[in-house]
Amino acid sequence: MQQLAHKWDAQLYNNKHSFVYDFGASLIELLDPKPEERILDLGCGSGELTHKIKELSQAVVGMDKSVEMIQRAQTQFPFIDFVVGDASDFHFEQGFDAIFSNAALHWVIQYKQAIRCMYEGLKEGGRMVVEFGGKDNVKTIVGQLRQSLLKRGFVKQSELELWYFPSIGEYTLALEAVGFKVSFAQWYDRPTALADGATGIKDWLVMFCKPFLEGVDDASVFEIMNEVQASLKPKLFKNGKWYADYKRIRIVAYR
Repeated sequence: MQQLAHKWDAQLYNNKHSFVYDFGASLIELLDPKPEERILDLGCGSGELTHKIKELSQAVVGMDKSVEMIQRAQTQFPFIDFVVGDASDFHFEQGFDAIFSNAALHWVIQYKQAIRCMYEGLKEGGRMVVEFGGKDNVKTIVGQLRQSLLKRGFVKQSELELWYFPSIGEYTLALEAVGFKVSFAQWYDRPTALADGATGIKDWLVMFCKPFLEGVDDASVFEIMNEVQASLKPKLFKNGKWYADYKRIRIVAYR
């Protein structure tokens, strides 16, 4: 399956979706970086977590496929090495002691190639510490978006598969197939509060679901956005806040 390009609005990401990297702070605790380690932040986005890792380990590289995100990261943290790269097709001359990834790997449809690259990018005994969307992640939101698209005749858009949300079993088997030794694997439910109480779901759709709306006229986009948010209110609006129905996977594995 072809990986679709997704153009990121780095400023919107920072302004209204900072929860993505805020939740990643606890993943850094699981990583437990050491000063002498060389670490890759895979899918680093705008670099906030890369910066936190840099405070603990001096040799850090941040990599992301989005040019916009890397430009933002370089502006915010000019003393960190950031590069544009594809998680499913990367190679560094020098191996890493650890590969860290937060909220990025579910965007990589070619997950087996990404796993192979991570394995080959680690030193012997090196570890990967990752978290990303797991089975049934944002199923409620995206299910309603698909219904609203299909109702208006946007069949192709309604059938789009933009992400890879595996079960623990599926992903750990893929890791073990290339030689990884999985030491920790967890799936958990994490309802996530969105920034804006009035337009939370619509903002989320604008940030993360643009490919679903390609080829949809402006009037229909307006209708779909409003319909999706209104339809989800009984399920996802609680105590004055919108929540995204996130399901996450955390994994630690060693080469």
